[in-house]
Amino acid sequence: MAFWKMSSRDATAFKFLFSIVFIYALMSAIVYSVLHMKFISPLPANAPLERFSEARAVEHIRVLAEEIDGRQEGRPGLKEAAIYIKSQLEMVKERAGPNLRIEVEETQVDGSFSMMFLGHSISLGYRNHTNILMRISSMNSLDTDASVLMNAHYDSPVNSPGAGDCGSCVASLLELARLVVDSGWVPPRPVIFLFNGAEELFMLGSHGFMTKHKLKDTIGAFINVEASGTGGIDLVCQSGPGSWPSYVYSQAAVYPMAQSSAQDVFPVIPGDTDYRMFAEDYADIPGLDIIFLLGGYYYHTTFDTVDRIVPGSMQARGENLISVLKAFTSSSKLKVASERKSLDVVANSDMVERAVFFDYLTWFMVYYPRRVAFVLHNIPTVLFLLLPFFLYMMDPRTNPLLSIFWAFLKGVMHHFAGILLGVIFPVLFAVIRLFFAYPMSWFAHSYLAFLMFIPCSFFGFLIPRAISDRVSHFQGVSSKKIMKVEPSDEARFWGAFGFYAFATSAYFFAGLNGGFMTFVICISMLLGWIAFCLSVKSYGYNSIKSPMFYVIALVPYLLYSLYFGGILALLLIEKTGMMGAIPPPYGFYLADVAVAAVIGIVTGLCLGPIIPICDRWLAKSSILKFLLHFTVVMLAVSSEFFPYSKDAPKRVVLQHTFISTGGNEITGSSYDLAVIDANSIEFVFKHAPEVAKELHVGPSFSLGNAEASPQEAWVALFPISCVITKNGRFPAKANNILERYSQFPHLQTHKPQTTFENGTRRVHLELSLGSLEEIWVTVLNITGPLSGWSFADGKPPAPELPPGGPPSYILRLSGNSDEKWNFWLEASSEEEVRVDVAVLDQRLDEETIHLKGLFPKWSDVIAYTSFLSTYFF
Repeated sequence: MAFWKMSSRDATAFKFLFSIVFIYALMSAIVYSVLHMKFISPLPANAPLERFSEARAVEHIRVLAEEIDGRQEGRPGLKEAAIYIKSQLEMVKERAGPNLRIEVEETQVDGSFSMMFLGHSISLGYRNHTNILMRISSMNSLDTDASVLMNAHYDSPVNSPGAGDCGSCVASLLELARLVVDSGWVPPRPVIFLFNGAEELFMLGSHGFMTKHKLKDTIGAFINVEASGTGGIDLVCQSGPGSWPSYVYSQAAVYPMAQSSAQDVFPVIPGDTDYRMFAEDYADIPGLDIIFLLGGYYYHTTFDTVDRIVPGSMQARGENLISVLKAFTSSSKLKVASERKSLDVVANSDMVERAVFFDYLTWFMVYYPRRVAFVLHNIPTVLFLLLPFFLYMMDPRTNPLLSIFWAFLKGVMHHFAGILLGVIFPVLFAVIRLFFAYPMSWFAHSYLAFLMFIPCSFFGFLIPRAISDRVSHFQGVSSKKIMKVEPSDEARFWGAFGFYAFATSAYFFAGLNGGFMTFVICISMLLGWIAFCLSVKSYGYNSIKSPMFYVIALVPYLLYSLYFGGILALLLIEKTGMMGAIPPPYGFYLADVAVAAVIGIVTGLCLGPIIPICDRWLAKSSILKFLLHFTVVMLAVSSEFFPYSKDAPKRVVLQHTFISTGGNEITGSSYDLAVIDANSIEFVFKHAPEVAKELHVGPSFSLGNAEASPQEAWVALFPISCVITKNGRFPAKANNILERYSQFPHLQTHKPQTTFENGTRRVHLELSLGSLEEIWVTVLNITGPLSGWSFADGKPPAPELPPGGPPSYILRLSGNSDEKWNFWLEASSEEEVRVDVAVLDQRLDEETIHLKGLFPKWSDVIAYTSFLSTYFF
């Protein structure tokens, strides 16, 4: 239908729609600039010494990620990184004035413990991991004084140069340490900079510090600096115990980036940080977990390079860190471990009670304790429940109380239906699209996800109004107008208000801290309602200016909703590349459905509050048809886009597997290939024919007909192996491996077993790692009647219970040395104990290097060698 052939009401509706779109486009541009730090001016390398300089910090990243060849455990680069960090700290120490006392030390940590990770119970044994530490204090400070810990890890994951994760973290702290000394600031309390070398191996460096170091009980607060990407928002993802750390941050941060809702979400995210060791598992130190969020495309990939660091991110992080550090060191609440234990809990509730807080586009921060939230977050619900009584008292004869209640309840259900349909329609269209397109076609073009799913979500929001307009008008309230507004619209407005009010209260009573979002919606809607009613009196109910005044009054909230929702949506889109290859049929749909649902929810947050007033103009059949047609066109267009690029790579795991026996014999060799998202190996072979040819795979390859890798083949990656469910095994030669290594990893008894009176027996074992040179980790999967062992205080973890198999116990060993691992296993019966040994070696033979090079540039190949062997005792 041509625009000039529309009725005047339809034309007015489209003008209003395009005005709304224009307003949201302007706000989106502002949000984009904030998320990507466009408002920050990075300081150059020659900036004043009393200022944090991004350029100086980036130079550290360049050395760590480019000049040093890999900072993985088992590779020489990790030791080179430790030497570089220590040398930089020594240079800082040399420049210190006479009023500072600076100590630099290098420590080797070892230990063993058990933990839960991603729902799996696991034990870890480690040795010879290196931590670098610097302590800066005034000349009159004592070793027992409460101190502030700044922590970052300098190791990086397999195959990754680790510029963002976590070269950026190390660089931030190196520049911060220099700044403390060169600025002339004398910390009122000691500051400890900890650079730990084994975070990627389940936080071993921080565990070693918290269990062995002499200063561990002096830590009064900490800041853990991490990265889940290469820049952008540097969000406080975890804060605690108590509300004190978040309060300090809210008062001190130059560019505050913190949301208490992140603490509600973080526990369900598949990952962990050193924060866990400091604040939860081994101490109750108050602290902050601050993480780069954007750039998740490159997280744990070979694309995590210096050029991916988002300009301005390091500058904002540095200025925040120095300001918050000064606030921590000046706080009277900074206590050593013994003082924290003796605190009066009631008198120091901010040390145990969490708070509600959020930043507004990094410009300022709103903070209030949970006890205040109890009042604030329940006011909207009380107001909603009292309003019918107020309206009844105004005119009891024409406004029956039950009719008002029923009208408001129908308004709640009306809005809830719109929100629900706003999520269902994107999900439905996402499923339909997959009948003729690849999954994740939006992955390399995130704007496609918004163009596909926002219009159909908006369509869903408008459906209830369109239906009600065609069936009948609202009958629950008399025709008398209150404040000159149509009764049906007033009921819809207050119903929507009640929906958000109930959501706010429910969120609070669920023990969560993120209800500020719906609380702000309620406050904004009240302000918008006042503006709307005033405009109705001035311009009339049928004027398009009236709803526009309502929208304008909501702009401060709408801008924040785009900021909040943008973080959530972009984070999910980037992380779908590593969310796991769930088996079909569900895995095929998972990524698209998840993104569609989240964008539907985000659209509800951004558009939901304007719907009760604006749907009268927008729920026209012409606009609904336009939204539907636009969605169909975008779904068709999106199917022509390729899901990946070098800026949004597909993750592929290439494992060269060797089955060995006896320490010097290879009995089998294969390539185990897996993907970590919804597009299967068939997709890779179709678009990388050179790889298929090298593996002798024809064009008709089907994963269903191919040999699958047994799950135990991936044990070296445990527990990450649980996401590697769509994989294939292909024959490989073992030509040169015997020439490279004279001995392979093997396990054997080193003295006779011991039998006890209660019938248990103890097997004494010796694990040799052979002549391998770049071992990342050794994983033992032990099955049988295990009742004890020499790790983790003699207590095995809770067993894994594989389907159809016996219970098994997982043990990861790390830390290279020429020494063998000597340990014992205790069995409760004479039944055999089986031990599967998997050793992950980062060295590749020439054939594997050649095969890795055949993969296209839009893929990231995590390649390594795995040595597998099995023993019975």
